[in-house]
Amino acid sequence: MMSVSRRNMLACLGAGFLSCGKRIEAIEPPNETAGNRAVDGDDRAVWAEKLTITVGQEKGDVVGQNDKAIQAAVDYVARLGSGTVKIGPGIYRLRNSIHLPSGIRLKGSGAGTVLTKISSQKIALAADSDWYDQEITLAGVADFRIGDGVTLVGKNPHHGGAQVIKRTLVARAGNRFKLNKGLRKNLWMSEGPTCESLFPLLTSEKCSDVLIEDLCLDGNLANNGNLNGNYGGNIFLQDCKRFVIRNVESRNYNGDGISFQICHDVHVEKCHVHGNQGNGLHPGSGSQRPVMRGNLLEDNNIGLFWCWGVKHGLAEQNRMHGNRSQGMSIGHNDTDNVMRDNEITRSGKVGVLFRDDSRGQDFWANRNVLENNRIIDSGDESGIAIDILGNTKDTLVAKNTIRETRATAKRRGIRIAASVERLKLRQNVIEGFDVPIVDDRNS
Repeated sequence: MMSVSRRNMLACLGAGFLSCGKRIEAIEPPNETAGNRAVDGDDRAVWAEKLTITVGQEKGDVVGQNDKAIQAAVDYVARLGSGTVKIGPGIYRLRNSIHLPSGIRLKGSGAGTVLTKISSQKIALAADSDWYDQEITLAGVADFRIGDGVTLVGKNPHHGGAQVIKRTLVARAGNRFKLNKGLRKNLWMSEGPTCESLFPLLTSEKCSDVLIEDLCLDGNLANNGNLNGNYGGNIFLQDCKRFVIRNVESRNYNGDGISFQICHDVHVEKCHVHGNQGNGLHPGSGSQRPVMRGNLLEDNNIGLFWCWGVKHGLAEQNRMHGNRSQGMSIGHNDTDNVMRDNEITRSGKVGVLFRDDSRGQDFWANRNVLENNRIIDSGDESGIAIDILGNTKDTLVAKNTIRETRATAKRRGIRIAASVERLKLRQNVIEGFDVPIVDDRNS
């Protein structure tokens, strides 16, 4: 396969939407260069060995079965700048997120290393808390403990908008709990605020150069409330850079399997993301250059959800099967992305959806490539394999196999909205539909 640098991607797209054969290599944290001498403030020198701390349920440098044991090992390694935490086999039941700092490698022992969470409990607050407060008061008895991760939910008392605040309980006096940091939002009784033991299993904020590998994350969906993918997931990253998530099973979260918001150069490779209530993979708002390769995404609401303003990304060689809404969805200002060599089967509604968003001047998914994918058996009797809506512009749909193996019914291969501009359809094979292409531009 011909290699083309990422910087040439946009040029290739503009030059007739040619297949560039773009190859993006995985980023291995941290970013080091052979031959450099260690100098204070410069971390690019290569070392043959760094610290590894083991966590085990019966033996290891740290022995335990919960988040406290794993977090203790992570914090020890972080104090030395970088290194590896290796988690042994067993089920680790978390009462709070594992917070991952920069430079850490978190590695399990394969499918036998399972991180899960306690059943969530939800209780109303019993007193007003102002935006400058660092405490809450719970209404009644509940099994909340010091060290627990919680999500506080309420409405803004000034305009009624939703408020979601993630915190840790750090001290207690009866039903009063101190938080790890101030609220910075008003939680007033008039708006019915609640406290619930919801949190991501693995999370990081404003960190970089992290590897997560070879473990299983189970969100205990049946016993947990929902946490929106903009705030949580089995893995949730916010404002991070250069993360690699590899050989991870992410399942059964009442929300997203893997979500990252305003994160750049995140690679998700060879992961099995399934049975989640929300999205399987959620490259979130403003994320640049995500690479999602070789993953199996099944039985989620949406398999792969490109959020807002995701650019210069690559989704290739993924299998998206039996997702309840769309196999893949792309929309609001998601531009210059390549989706190729994926298999999208048995989607509940639409195989690939190009969303409509008319709230701005040009919020559509423009200058994207959908190439050499296999999109099979999409939706119900009126299902659509590829649905291109709104004023989507400059899209290449080429060399895809779009097939319906069930009865033709009222199924459509490709539907094109009347306002779509400069769409290029090339060398697609469309078989088994009542109507192969519905093009409303010609109506």
